[in-house]
Parts: sequence; C-alpha cells; structure tokens
Amino acid sequence: MSAFAHQMEREFSAQSLLSREDTGTEMGSRYVLESGFYMTSFAATIFIAGLLTVGVLLVTLLVTLVVMLQSCESRSKGVVEIQKGCDIYHYCKAFASHGELNSLKEPEIPPVCWSPALQYIERREYERDLNFSISMIESFFSTISPSNNHLDVVLMDIDDILASDHTYSYRQQFNLPHGSNKPSGSIEDATNLKQLLTVELCMKLQSKGWSLILLSGKPERQRNVTIEHLKTIGFSGWSSLIMRSDREMGMESWEYFSRQRAAIAMKQGNEIVSVISSRMEALTGSSLGKRVFKLPKPWFYHF
Repeated sequence: MSAFAHQMEREFSAQSLLSREDTGTEMGSRYVLESGFYMTSFAATIFIAGLLTVGVLLVTLLVTLVVMLQSCESRSKGVVEIQKGCDIYHYCKAFASHGELNSLKEPEIPPVCWSPALQYIERREYERDLNFSISMIESFFSTISPSNNHLDVVLMDIDDILASDHTYSYRQQFNLPHGSNKPSGSIEDATNLKQLLTVELCMKLQSKGWSLILLSGKPERQRNVTIEHLKTIGFSGWSSLIMRSDREMGMESWEYFSRQRAAIAMKQGNEIVSVISSRMEALTGSSLGKRVFKLPKPWFYHF
C-alpha cells in the first residue's frame, strides 16, 4: 500500500474514532437528562412559591386551632362559673326554707347567701312566685262558695304584709342611704307588690261572700296603729282583727296562732275554710281548715 493510502486510512480512522466519542458523549448527556433531576429557573420559582404558600397555610391553620382551643377553654370556664353560681343560688334557696322552718337568726345565715337573696328580688323571681301563689288561691276559691249561714271564714295573717322594719335592715346590710333610688325589683318594690296583690285578693274573696278574719301577732296596744296601717294600704271590710293580749306575748308564735285558730273554730260553730300566710309559724298546728296557702316572701325576710 502506498504511503498516501496509509495516510488516508489513518485520517479516516481518527475521524471515525472522534465520531464515536461525540456520539457517546451525546448519549451520556441524554441519559443524565432522562434519569436525573432537571428544572428550569421558572419552574424552580413556581416550586419555591408553592412551598411558601403551603407553609403559610400550615401556620394559619395552626394559629386558628390555637385560637379555637383558647375560645373553647374560656367558654368552658364560663360554663363552670355559671354552674357554680347556679349551685350557690339553689343552695341558698333551699337554705332559706330551712332557715324559715327553724327560725334561724342572722348569725346562722351563710354570708354567701346575702347576694342571692337580693337577686331573688332583682330578677323578679319573687314577683313570679307571688303571682303563681295568688293564682292558686283564686283557683281554689273559684271551685267553692260560702255557706248561707256565713259561718265559713278565711284567716289572713297580716304581720308580714304590714312589716316595715325590713327596709331599714335591708339598707343597713347593703349600706344604702335613705331615699336612694334603686332600679325596679328592689325590696321596697317587692313589699309594695305583696301589699297590692294581697289587698286585691282579699277584696275578691269578700266580694264572693267570704268572711275575712285578720290575725296579728302584735300586741293589743298597737290595735289603732295597725288599723290605720290597714286602711292606708287599702284593707277594709274585714270581719274581725285578732291581736295578742299581754298574757299571750310570751307564747311562741306557732302556739299563739294555733290557739287562736282553735278558738275561732269553736266560736259559734265557725268553720275555717282556709288559712293564708307567708310565715310557717302561722301555718302549723291545729284547725288549719280545708286548704292552707303559703305566700312566698323574699329570702331577705327569712334571714
């Protein structure tokens, strides 16, 4: 072979080798692209923005959950506080009945019950209870009529209705100045309401022919003052007013009222149809008639 031929063969071999290397390089680059992680700058921007958005959403969700948990916790605490308040209120309501039954004095009353005693009036629960009681009395007397011999009588305890010293004690306890203006629902309003409804009840009973006997545990020497007070609040037309004699002043209240009822029942064959009072001592013992009615009174009076 000539030298020229050898030279051409070497050049051709070199070119073929270079061609194969280039091809191999191209294939290797393509492999990296297909099997590796490749991303343009635009795609990377979108990816980072997505990560940031997800992060913000997670943080927002976390904050929302924390706020909701705190809100639920606060609401739960509120329910507990209300429940505790209800427990105290109902405890004092039960204690008021217990105190009345046992004639407990002020030092025996739990201090925690002073505020609920006032709330019983301010929330108009006393007004509601009083109206319910009056309605029950009227409902009972709507089903019966007095006899023609006018010997059927209704006994009404008037001492609690005419009481006026409670307002002074109330002002002392709560440090209220005389003549201070208080919102509707005060103890004065409760007293006035009781007087008004009781007078209206008595007028209705008298208009239906019932004889009304008023009972009082006050001494006989206060008769004139008591009569004037009764007239002032609108009482009139009662059959009789019974008050304590000097020898009866040492009696327990329940004993005094029981003896008076027995004497009324024995006198000329009178029949006691009903006894109406807001005090337990006037509603215990003998000769209570067919139906006994207890009018509610503010817890403050019990205490």
